[in-house]
Amino acid sequence: MPETYTLTLNDLIFVAFGKNVVALDRENGSKVWQWKPPKGTGWIALLLDGDRLIVSAHGYMYCLDPMTGEQLWRNDLKGMGTGVPCIASVNGHTNPMALFAAMQQQQQAAAAGAAGAGGGV
Repeated sequence: MPETYTLTLNDLIFVAFGKNVVALDRENGSKVWQWKPPKGTGWIALLLDGDRLIVSAHGYMYCLDPMTGEQLWRNDLKGMGTGVPCIASVNGHTNPMALFAAMQQQQQAAAAGAAGAGGGV
């Protein structure tokens, strides 16, 4: 009979691909749970904030229980727009790749705005 063990938060790895958030067992890579946001598409950013997994999906914010994948709350952030999010918290850490992508997007938008305003003369 295989040995069983109880998972803790330290045993999980969280991954976002496409429109999916997945928790994997870091010991063997098996899928523990999978979740899809009811709204929002595009890049998904994750932040493990202590006992909460914060998910940003193209303008919508969600809070999941990291052990079960259960959605605890949603905030549509009406009027905030969309783009590559950068999420930070005292209890979590920001994703450096999301920060880099957001900075690149801002630089490209600024360059396009300057070119459109005749700044390339």
